[in-house]
Amino acid sequence: MTKLNIGMIGAGFIGQLAHLMNFVEVANCKVQALAEFKPELRRKVAARFDIPETYASHVDLIKDPNIDAVVVVMPRSFTGPVVLDCLQAGKHVLSEKPMTANSKQAKILLDAAQASKVKYAVGYMKRFDEGVEIAKKALSEALQSGSLGKLLSVHATCYQGNSYCNPYGHVVTQETVEYPSTAWSSAPEWLPNDYHRAYDTYLNTYSHVTNLLRYLFEQTPSIEFANVTRQAGQLVVLGFDGFLASLETGKMSHRGWSEEIKMTFSEGEIHLSLPPALLRNIPASVEIYRAGQTQEMIRPLANWSWAFRRQAEGFVNDILEQKPFRNSAEEAYQEILLIEKIWAQEMQALGTMTKEEAA
Repeated sequence: MTKLNIGMIGAGFIGQLAHLMNFVEVANCKVQALAEFKPELRRKVAARFDIPETYASHVDLIKDPNIDAVVVVMPRSFTGPVVLDCLQAGKHVLSEKPMTANSKQAKILLDAAQASKVKYAVGYMKRFDEGVEIAKKALSEALQSGSLGKLLSVHATCYQGNSYCNPYGHVVTQETVEYPSTAWSSAPEWLPNDYHRAYDTYLNTYSHVTNLLRYLFEQTPSIEFANVTRQAGQLVVLGFDGFLASLETGKMSHRGWSEEIKMTFSEGEIHLSLPPALLRNIPASVEIYRAGQTQEMIRPLANWSWAFRRQAEGFVNDILEQKPFRNSAEEAYQEILLIEKIWAQEMQALGTMTKEEAA
C-alpha cells in the first residue's frame, strides 16, 4: 500500500478535534468512511470533512472492504467491544486510551489482534510530543555519560485543570442516542463498586503520566506506596532500578493544565513540562540544568507541533512501512497492569483485599 484508507468510528468532541481534523490532513491517508450513531451529527461531520461513506454503526463500517484501518473514539465503556469487532474483522486499529478498564479485557484485545495479524495502537499521544522526544534524548545521554551525575529521584505531578483550551471548530448537535447494551465494565472485578468511578478517572487521566515515565526510563516500576483514595490528592511512589519516582495527582482550579516531570541528578536536573492536551502546536518545554563550576541552564526548543497530529502521522506511516508502533497496545496493556497494581495495593491497605489477592 502507498495510501491508507481510514474509517472513523465516533464523531464526538475528541473524535473531531483530536483525531479527525488531523487524519484528514495526513497526506498518505484518506478518511474514507465515518460511523456515528447520531444521524444529524453523522451527516454534518461527513459533509464538512468530505467523507464519502457513512454508516450508522461500526458493525456496517468494518464490512467495507475498502477500509484498511479504523480510529475508534467511543465512550470508554464501549471502546473495548467496538475495538474487538474491528480487530476480528481484520482492521488495523487506533483507539483512545485506556484500551479497556482492566487487564482481563485488554488481554482479549491483544489476543484478537494477534489472531487477525493486524496492528493495534492506543492513544498515548504524549509519546509523540517533540518536547518529550528532546527530554528522552537528554535523559538517555545523561544516564549513559554520567554528565549530570547520579540520578537521585524523579518527581512527577499531574493536577487536572482545563485541558480543552476554549476549543472551537467542531460540529455539535442536540441529539441524544442510546448506545447498544454491550458496554464492558469500568473497573477490575475485584474492586469494590464504591471505587469504580474513582478508578476509572485515575486510569483515564493519570495513566498518561505513568506511560510517560515508562517510556522515558524504558522500565516498568514496582509499587512502593499508594494512597489514591484516602486524600483529595493522590500520592504513589514507584520503584525503578536505582531510584524512586513520586507521582502526585489531583484536581485543581487551573485555566490550563499542570503536568510536570522533574528528574533530579546529583549534578543537575532535567525538567519536562507538558502542555494541555488540546493546545495545538505547542509542544512540551524542556529545561536542562548543569551544575559544577560553570553552571548553565539549557532550554532546547522543539518545533511548533502537536502530539495528536504527530500520532496520526505515526499511525499511518507505521502501518504503511510495517514498523512497530511507539504507542502499541502491548504498551497500553502494561499500563493497565501497573494501574491495577496501584489500586490493589491501596485496597490491601484499606483491608478490602488480602496480601495474596493483591499480589
